[in-house]
Amino acid sequence: MVDVDRLDRNLRRWQEECDRLGLANRPHIKTHKSVEIARRQLELGALGLTCQKLGEAETMIDAGLDDVLIAFNLVGDRKLERLAGLMRRATVRVTFDDPALLPGLAGAARAAGEELGVLVDCDTGLGRTGVTEPARAATLAAEASRTGGLRFDGFLTYPVFAESRSFLEEAVELADVDVPTVSVGGTPTMWHAEELRPLVTEYRAGVYAFGDLNTIAAGVGSLDEVALTVRATVVSRPAPDRAVLDAGTKALAADRGRDGGFGHVVEVPSSAIVKLDEEHAYLRLGGDDSLRLGQTVSVVPNHACPAVNLHDDLVAVQAGEVVDRWRVDARGKIT
Repeated sequence: MVDVDRLDRNLRRWQEECDRLGLANRPHIKTHKSVEIARRQLELGALGLTCQKLGEAETMIDAGLDDVLIAFNLVGDRKLERLAGLMRRATVRVTFDDPALLPGLAGAARAAGEELGVLVDCDTGLGRTGVTEPARAATLAAEASRTGGLRFDGFLTYPVFAESRSFLEEAVELADVDVPTVSVGGTPTMWHAEELRPLVTEYRAGVYAFGDLNTIAAGVGSLDEVALTVRATVVSRPAPDRAVLDAGTKALAADRGRDGGFGHVVEVPSSAIVKLDEEHAYLRLGGDDSLRLGQTVSVVPNHACPAVNLHDDLVAVQAGEVVDRWRVDARGKIT
């Protein structure tokens, strides 16, 4: 369920901050996977959208949302064919971290008859994808700019670490080409974006739309600002201190929170979800909390992104009343 007023407030507040800083807002749709919410973000002033996978980009472009960054290495002929198809219909940019990817991306650009903007993925501390040295980032920038059909558009990293700024500054300084975009992302650090200006020109955040327990634990937002909950029913009261809900890993996802739990039940704030099975949540009641068999409750998930991907629809609510149902349009688009 989505509290529309909280959602809109979250979206508006961040867009206003980006406007104040002169920072391009390119929200990540992997959190909500919803055309309706993406449109709201763009209508408020977002520059474009960030997608993690081609399938997400295809969904957004099919809906007429036509400025998309795919922040993922695209490997394989079939994916490059799909990329070429998207380039014929929209403005698309991609990331890369290896020169071996450039010929395939250039081939997709030639097939589409369009120039493809590419950003060098920089690993500034996560240890996932991305080049690990500023000099290497600058070298890849030069190689991309020399490759026909491609246009070097800048550097990109996720998330923001203490050392990210110095890495990106050095990469920009070493680059022998213009660096039009320096793009960073992550909800936990978004309210410190002013410290990154003017070096950073673009910000990609996703979870900020809803909030979740992980972002609250990271010091961003509060329970009163969370826009997404999963409704569940008490289906068993097997012991005085235990209740079982009908929402397991297939409803809440399996991410464990910093407190070791699996979500926060709004109606019983002193209690904890201590275990999940596929269809069951084990709730240990604490303090004076009590629940009755058949009672419905609202669960704030630890991580909004995988939780949303488990559901077909988002139920939009205002003032406690259902006002709409929004499809999770890009659900399951994992390739």
